[in-house]
Amino acid sequence: MELMFAWFLVCVIGFLLMMALHFWSVEHQKLKRRFGKKKGVKIGKILGTFSGWMELVFLLGFWISPQPRFTLFLNLSISFPLVNFSIPLSHLITAIFLMGVGAWIAIRAVREMSREVGFGVIDAHSKPRKIVTSGPFSIVRHPQYLGADLAHVGGSILFSASYALLFTPIYVMCNYLISWKEERELVRELGKKYKDYQENTPMFIPKIWKNK
Repeated sequence: MELMFAWFLVCVIGFLLMMALHFWSVEHQKLKRRFGKKKGVKIGKILGTFSGWMELVFLLGFWISPQPRFTLFLNLSISFPLVNFSIPLSHLITAIFLMGVGAWIAIRAVREMSREVGFGVIDAHSKPRKIVTSGPFSIVRHPQYLGADLAHVGGSILFSASYALLFTPIYVMCNYLISWKEERELVRELGKKYKDYQENTPMFIPKIWKNK
């Protein structure tokens, strides 16, 4: 039991350290003041890219690390004898839906940002050139993090990972803090335009109906 929890704890610590790097990567002004304009932008990109990929690695660690397993409902499972692994059918269906929707939202967000602004994921930590308000960004301000939250819940259910599922509120809070930090930088750099966008578009949860 102690070894089981230790593996998960290592993933948690690693993930939180990467979130700290991610947090630092979006501090455009501080990085430029400390390292100079060009070098500051480059360091921000490197930190953002490295922390982003490592967050995914530790997230996978959450799902597959030894931990108590659970079943939502129904005991019918699909087995994979070659890897000695089985997935409850209810988990598979739920996970495919959540991870599929989450991935679709995140990919649409990245594609829309690339189409509108002309940069890919690696440049998301550079100084913003304009506010993207089309596609999923017209529904929520941070669709990529909304997609990540859904995918994490889906992955936790897919692997029946109880610790990972219990970690979800902390994961959501981390994404909220990153979004909050990004928005502070965006308000500094884009001013009233971004404030207007904040007032008209929710951060994560889409509006079911709009006020007339």
